[in-house]
Amino acid sequence: MKVLITGGAGFIGSHLAEAYLERGDEVYIIDDLSTGSLDNLQPFTEDPRFNNRIFVTIDTILNHNVMLELTGICDIVFHLAAAVGVRTILEKPLESIRTNIQGTEKVLELCDKFKKKVLIASTSEVYGKHLHAPLVETDNIIYGPSSKFRWSYAASKLMDEFTALAYYRTNGLKAVITRLFNTVGPRQTGAYGMVIPRFVDQALHGDSLTIYGDGMQTRTFTYVKDVVRAFIMLMETDEAVGEVFNVGGIEEITIRNLAEKIIALTGSGSTIEYIPYEKAFGKDFEDMMRRVPGMDKIRALIGYEPEVPLDEMLRRIVAAQKGSSS
Repeated sequence: MKVLITGGAGFIGSHLAEAYLERGDEVYIIDDLSTGSLDNLQPFTEDPRFNNRIFVTIDTILNHNVMLELTGICDIVFHLAAAVGVRTILEKPLESIRTNIQGTEKVLELCDKFKKKVLIASTSEVYGKHLHAPLVETDNIIYGPSSKFRWSYAASKLMDEFTALAYYRTNGLKAVITRLFNTVGPRQTGAYGMVIPRFVDQALHGDSLTIYGDGMQTRTFTYVKDVVRAFIMLMETDEAVGEVFNVGGIEEITIRNLAEKIIALTGSGSTIEYIPYEKAFGKDFEDMMRRVPGMDKIRALIGYEPEVPLDEMLRRIVAAQKGSSS
């Protein structure tokens, strides 16, 4: 099988590419390297087992001719290319909106043209400002005002979902939508605001772990290989077409407790420093105080359960970041 992964040089995309290569498939990647890195793909591009089975195109998904050829070649498409991280959204709002909305429209248009099954990677951010848990796929959406550009990412990803579902309902496009809840693991960078690699890097260097706000906001985290497993299972399940699925973990933790856990795990002498949101991100930021996924829908369809607990995730990430810095 031939698999196209947009954003395939990114953190999640590179793990997805690895999984399909290990299965014996051909993997085609397009990435503009704005947040992805060829270093994520180096273990596969240099592995003789994968000779002539991994093909990397450095370009934007907005390049029609390139995407036309790649989509036509491949059997299935995973659309992971998107603006990444809160800081990116706030610093480059127009570019981020254009990438998310126009890029997804281009992918869906071509998947529809060639009748290729496509998985859209959306985000738990689309739920907005809910405080209840768990969040389920049929919940209403609650956003802040348009003057708070933090919500532009959530709104653009929600529009991606609407567009994919419109193609499904109007043209019968085989589209599957996943809402990811804080995917973590090796190869993830803290450069775009991802909290665990940032905390681990700070702890390993003996720096203060910087928490934005009071640290009482809660999250669940999902190990990247669990996410990849969910992606593959959903794409192999006909009943997943035209549906939206949460893909997340089950262990809710405050950011303060997460920082304490990482300090203890690394044996670091680091302390915790609290930084007000406005100082860290400016006036356009609002946080989501709680983000816990309801897993009943994906569990009922494919029997999916996250396999890697939070403590094991952290141990693996610490080991990987120690290795990369040595």
